[in-house]
Amino acid sequence: MLIVDAANVVGSVPDGWWRDRRGAAERLRDRLALRGAGEEIVLVVEGAARGVASVPGVRVDAAPGSGDDRIVELVAAAAGRACVVVTADRGLRERVRAYGAECAGPRTVRPGE
Repeated sequence: MLIVDAANVVGSVPDGWWRDRRGAAERLRDRLALRGAGEEIVLVVEGAARGVASVPGVRVDAAPGSGDDRIVELVAAAAGRACVVVTADRGLRERVRAYGAECAGPRTVRPGE
């Protein structure tokens, strides 16, 4: 399972994402859908990006509060499964590693940026 911290990944590139947070999350979702290849991909959105719809290959999970807290919940629920969390947030990385998840940086899903 690949869990992507949308706010952190979108915020990793200063491309004007702050003018349209929902649109930036949708572009990330669409980029993730192209890589699909049979893996389960969950894009966790929060705040202004809530309302982004799931598409084939990418399940969008709208955090009711903190996106970080929702990611930790998802990792905890996936106990026993291979799980990679994509984020540069050091605190979140520590939290999910406590549940056995591996971590990768934003460039994993945004190569060349």
